[in-house]
Amino acid sequence: MLVRGLRGLQHFGLNLGSLATGLYFALIAVAAQSGPGLQARWCLAGAAWLAGVAWLGSLRRTRAIAELATSRIASAAQGYVEIMGRASTQTDQLIHTPLGGIACIWYRYRLYSRGNAKREWRQIDSGTSSATFDIVDASGVCSVDPDHAEVVGAQARTSYPGDDKLVEECLFGGSTIYVLGEFLTLGGASSTLNAREDVSALLTRWKQDRTDLHQRFDLDRNGTIDLQEWELARNLATQTIEREHRSIRQQAGVHLLRAPEDGRLFLISALSPQALRKHFLRWSIFHLAMTAAAVAGWIYLA
Repeated sequence: MLVRGLRGLQHFGLNLGSLATGLYFALIAVAAQSGPGLQARWCLAGAAWLAGVAWLGSLRRTRAIAELATSRIASAAQGYVEIMGRASTQTDQLIHTPLGGIACIWYRYRLYSRGNAKREWRQIDSGTSSATFDIVDASGVCSVDPDHAEVVGAQARTSYPGDDKLVEECLFGGSTIYVLGEFLTLGGASSTLNAREDVSALLTRWKQDRTDLHQRFDLDRNGTIDLQEWELARNLATQTIEREHRSIRQQAGVHLLRAPEDGRLFLISALSPQALRKHFLRWSIFHLAMTAAAVAGWIYLA
C-alpha cells in the first residue's frame, strides 16, 4: 500500500525527498515567525525529522546510481539495471504538451493563475505524460514506460499565456536519456512457454473438426481413433508445438524498462550518471546541514 502511494506521488512529479523539503522549510518559517516557545520547538523538531528523511532519500539515490554499472541493452540482465541511450526521434514516438504544443518524448506541466485577491500564483492544473518511448544504444532498442518515474534534469520552459503562467518540463527526442529501473524482455528467448498446455490445446482444436481428425489419423478407416492412432496424433502435436516454440524463442524479444515492483527507485534523467550522483550528493549535504541547523535551533530554544 505504501509503495503504491509513493508511486502515485511520483506520477505527479513528486517524491518523498521533495515533499519533505517543502514541509521542513514551511515548519522552519513557522518557527521563525512564532518566536521562542513550545510551538517553535515542535516546528523545529518536525523540521529536523523531515530534513533527515530528505537527507536519507538523497543519499539513497546517490548510492543507487553509484552501485550499478551502465548495461548495454542487448546484454542487460533481467532485473534492476542502469541503461543509457539516445531517445528516438521518430514521428510516431513524439508526443506534444497539451497546452504549449511542444514536441517531446515526455512532459510534465503546471499551470498557475492569479485568481486570488492577493494576486499570488496559484496552481490550477497539472499533468504528466505516460506514453512509452524508445531509447537506443549501439546494441539495441529498449522501450521505457515512464509511469511512476522520478524525472530529473528535464528542460523547463516558462510561458505566460494570457494572465496565467505555464511551466512545462520536457525530455526531447535525440537527447541522451539515463534510466534506472526494472529491465525485462518480453517474448524471444525469454518467453515463458508451457509445452504440455499448448499440446493439449492443439489436440483439443483437432478434436473439434472430427472429419479432418479421422482423415488424418484413422489409418485403418474403421471410423474410430484407437490408442495407437491417438498416440500418433499426440506425437505430431508435440512436434508441432516444439517447432512453434523454437520459432518464438528465435525471434527478437521486446526490451522494456519500467518501475520496479518492489518499490525501488525508478529514475529517468537527461543527466549523466556522474552528474546525477553530484546532484543528489549536493542535496544530501544540504539536507544534512538543515537537519543539524534545526536540531541546534531546538536545543537553543529548549
